[in-house]
Amino acid sequence: MVIIAGLGNPTREYENTRHNIGFMAVDALADKYNIHVMDCKHKALLGKGMIGGTKVVLMKPLTYMNLSGEAIRAVVNYYKVDAESELIVIYDDISLDVGQLRIRKKGSAGGHNGIKNIIANLGSDTFLRIKIGVGEKPKGYDLADYVLGHFDKEEQAVMAESLAKVDGAVNLMLEGRVDMAMNQYNVKNSPKEATQTT
Repeated sequence: MVIIAGLGNPTREYENTRHNIGFMAVDALADKYNIHVMDCKHKALLGKGMIGGTKVVLMKPLTYMNLSGEAIRAVVNYYKVDAESELIVIYDDISLDVGQLRIRKKGSAGGHNGIKNIIANLGSDTFLRIKIGVGEKPKGYDLADYVLGHFDKEEQAVMAESLAKVDGAVNLMLEGRVDMAMNQYNVKNSPKEATQTT
């Protein structure tokens, strides 16, 4: 069994904001694989199902972003999974272009408070992750205002393509082909995609 956790903030005011792209990725997977993420347990919304031949638990922490690790630790403990190989965390990254993916097996939080809290709660920075680029903060913007803002119309189209790529990456990772997923998806957006986002 593999836990796939998308990071975000609960409540309607945060829906479809840059910081909630992890929730959006889990929702897209839930829709495609007909998994109902409605079970409220362990400070999270959970849904069990199958992707490919693998049993998965889709998860959206309800603790708010900065305490994501509390919910993830509780679910990891409950299902007795190995966080190093049976947990995939999906979240936003402002250092990547809009829609760009970056798959990692481990690493620091890179200033992301949700990841910082997960590392603190798990006691390790070794867990699979898919970062989704939401674009760099424009000069003069407050960081919180930027990540809690919404995508414009062109960015929404790029993000829709990106979520389809997340599905492909997740499938490879569930098959144990993490290196192949990294080779395939850790690439810069094409110039065409890049011009759409500027």
